[in-house]
Amino acid sequence: MKTVKRITALAAALLLLFAFARADWEPAGGNIARFMELLDLLEATVGDDAPDRAEIDRALDAIRQGSEDDYDIARAIVDHWYATVLDMDYRMYIYRGEDRAEALERSGLDFSGKHAFVVLGYQLEDGGMQEELIGRCDAAAAAARSFPDSILITTGGATGANNPDMHTEAGMMKDYLVREHGINPYRIFTDTEAMSTLENAVNAFRILEEQGIESLTIVTSDYHQRWAQILFNAMAAVYEKETGYRVRITGNFNYPARPNASRTSGVRVGLGQLSSLLSLGFRPAYVK
Repeated sequence: MKTVKRITALAAALLLLFAFARADWEPAGGNIARFMELLDLLEATVGDDAPDRAEIDRALDAIRQGSEDDYDIARAIVDHWYATVLDMDYRMYIYRGEDRAEALERSGLDFSGKHAFVVLGYQLEDGGMQEELIGRCDAAAAAARSFPDSILITTGGATGANNPDMHTEAGMMKDYLVREHGINPYRIFTDTEAMSTLENAVNAFRILEEQGIESLTIVTSDYHQRWAQILFNAMAAVYEKETGYRVRITGNFNYPARPNASRTSGVRVGLGQLSSLLSLGFRPAYVK
């Protein structure tokens, strides 16, 4: 397939994600190649030559022969893929500039228990926030007002050119939420090290686990939401398998940066990001 190189990068990155989630976990012998085959098939489902579900089920069965634990993780990835990327009826909740997250309030989604809004960063420009990152923060503030018992986790390191003071996305987001929206700073936790969506997922999960969070909602731009969920869902499966800690991805809330973006555009962007990530190496870190 034309996408073999990109999917190999995707597979390798997911496996790195798993390994860094808990250093004592890795796929059983032979399952690395089987994960690659499975993810190759999943990527093909958004193309013109899509495999049928039976072919994907066979790939899952092959993983299961190597390890039941690996199968559970692969199954979670596949189920989430079909429920978000491929489901034409999957509901995206959009921030429209209102003071509260009215779409989430009316959604009927389950926000019970200890909940977090994970706000994904966006590259800084000259050490400052761009319009898209401000929009994500405004959406997060509306969500925080609608669900005052939830915490917020801002993510993102010192990105962008001409940033001599090493301002971080997460730090600037927290400052903005406190200064411009009056959000209590004690509600906001920061990951100031992540340099990619993959590292956002790894580092945010460490905060989620530490805070005993039971469910999360990802706040990002509309085109980025599905890809982010794929990574966070994979992390959730690994963490539960390794530690017994379970967190639900409750829903989504989105700044409409590209309102006409296709349902798969974020996935394709994510594949390119992973290819770049692998060429640079992957060393996630966590700072409270």
